[in-house]
Amino acid sequence: MDIQTGSATDGTQASLPFSLLMPVYAGDRADYVRKALLSNTVEQNLPPSQVVLVQDGPVGSGIAQLLDSLPAMLTEQFIAAGRADKQPELEIVRLPHNAGLAKALNQGLRHCGYDLVARADSDDISMPERFEAIVPLLTGSAGNRFDVVGSFIQEFSDEQDDPGQVRELPTGGAELEAFARLRSPLHHPSVAFRRSVVASVGGYPEGQGRFEDYLLWERMILAGARLCNVPLPLVLYRVDAGAYERRGGLPMFIDELRMQNRFRSDGFTTAPQFVRNVCIRALYRLLPTPVRTVGYRCLTGLRHALRPVRE
Repeated sequence: MDIQTGSATDGTQASLPFSLLMPVYAGDRADYVRKALLSNTVEQNLPPSQVVLVQDGPVGSGIAQLLDSLPAMLTEQFIAAGRADKQPELEIVRLPHNAGLAKALNQGLRHCGYDLVARADSDDISMPERFEAIVPLLTGSAGNRFDVVGSFIQEFSDEQDDPGQVRELPTGGAELEAFARLRSPLHHPSVAFRRSVVASVGGYPEGQGRFEDYLLWERMILAGARLCNVPLPLVLYRVDAGAYERRGGLPMFIDELRMQNRFRSDGFTTAPQFVRNVCIRALYRLLPTPVRTVGYRCLTGLRHALRPVRE
């Protein structure tokens, strides 16, 4: 495997069946969901073998109509692309009440028919090479196989003509392990993982606030799972007008504090790391939104500038 290019080196891509897991809920826009779904299926160089959509509670008429039309729409799109033999199975899991992301994902995982599972959010866009790059890294020999793989992501919005900032992360090894004690080591919308490993640590933590993904990565790291990031922006991450506002506020900080307490009690972080993290999060979450926006973008740009150039 080659993490730097995010590609398999043994020509086995055609034999890598995997499931795509995507939740939708009442707050989603039907046109965004459609774009996200097409970018993760017919537009992929390596399309999934199965699509599991989880309807997390009641949805509006636009989403409901889209879900009802999906089987015919996917068939039409794959035939038009000359790829009818690549059309994935489709399963829609309808939850009667809005259960929250963690429970919706756990319910969806129970319906995934393959051990390899790729996540996708309902308003982001995947680049055509995304699964071609990350899924092969989940296979191979024990010493050359990862349990969860993510990638860089790039911000975008419909109002923005130029590409937005690229959010980078360490690619793996000791650097990623150390980074995980400070910030989430993976961009959740970019990941694919081995379902069996996720199940072995209890799945996504439910009832733990808004950081179910970071808590899952912590569980996996403590269990000895191997993580990595492909150093390519394989997902376009939608940033709307309220994106940075939602990152702040007292309720968000309280959830963050609960998570940091969990990390400390689990032995994932040390006492000094706990104090450092809480101080940084308090400053970031409680700043006014305009200041938080500028600060985050400056730090992201600085990390990009300081990242070593790879030949």
